[in-house]
Amino acid sequence: MNKKRISTALLIFAAVTFLSVLAFKVKIGATADSIAVLKTTGMTCGSCSSKISKALERLKGVVVTEVDVEGGWVVVGYDTMSVKPDALAAQVASTGFSSNVHMVLTPEKFKQLTGREIGKNATRAGGCGGCGSGKGGGCGSNKNS
Repeated sequence: MNKKRISTALLIFAAVTFLSVLAFKVKIGATADSIAVLKTTGMTCGSCSSKISKALERLKGVVVTEVDVEGGWVVVGYDTMSVKPDALAAQVASTGFSSNVHMVLTPEKFKQLTGREIGKNATRAGGCGGCGSGKGGGCGSNKNS
């Protein structure tokens, strides 16, 4: 009977620890109250997209990112109390791409202009089709990949 209590206690402790770790990883209740559209140059492939998204999502207040490599756009849903649009562009620039704030929209205005909510078309790409990533060369014209 005593072993059963110890096992149960260990199981509960493990579950609580696991949930605590997840709480730090997941943005619980995070909502975007603003959307920054960044004009970004130097992107050549899905690896570039992934690099930019990961860098932005490390910033406190960033809720969702979308990267349009071909069009040269990075769309970021964020919390205005935690981060400013210029900081978003600076974070993208820190990854080796040229980026500046093109416009800032409310989620409602974004939906009105695009016909969809942000995050419904988020790009989550890896690798590329020929820019040299994986061969030690990095992405196309991006010298810092």
